Amino acid sequence: MRCDDAAGDFLHDTAEHLRTDEDIALDIEAVLEDGDPALIRDAIGIVAPTRGMSQIAREAGLSRESLYKALSQTGNPGFETVRAVLQALGLPLSVTRADKPAA
Repeated sequence: MRCDDAAGDFLHDTAEHLRTDEDIALDIEAVLEDGDPALIRDAIGIVAPTRGMSQIAREAGLSRESLYKALSQTGNPGFETVRAVLQALGLPLSVTRADKPAA
């Protein structure tokens, strides 16, 4: 998922380009910055199988079936599910302070 700034779209190709942990981290970071919950769900849904759904589900404290359902096109994963899955992927959430424009 690479952000096409000109079109404002995320290009959903398969997980083929996710060759390194850095590729995965950059893609997840981009969708988190975008903030669209459906894009976040879709990105995690593409990344998780590259690491093994059973393993990710186990580490996230979910059943495999629950993980598939949460990350499906009709899924609506809660914050804790997103947090736990990202943690299992080795991508813990963190907060950084945004610079405020001068008043």
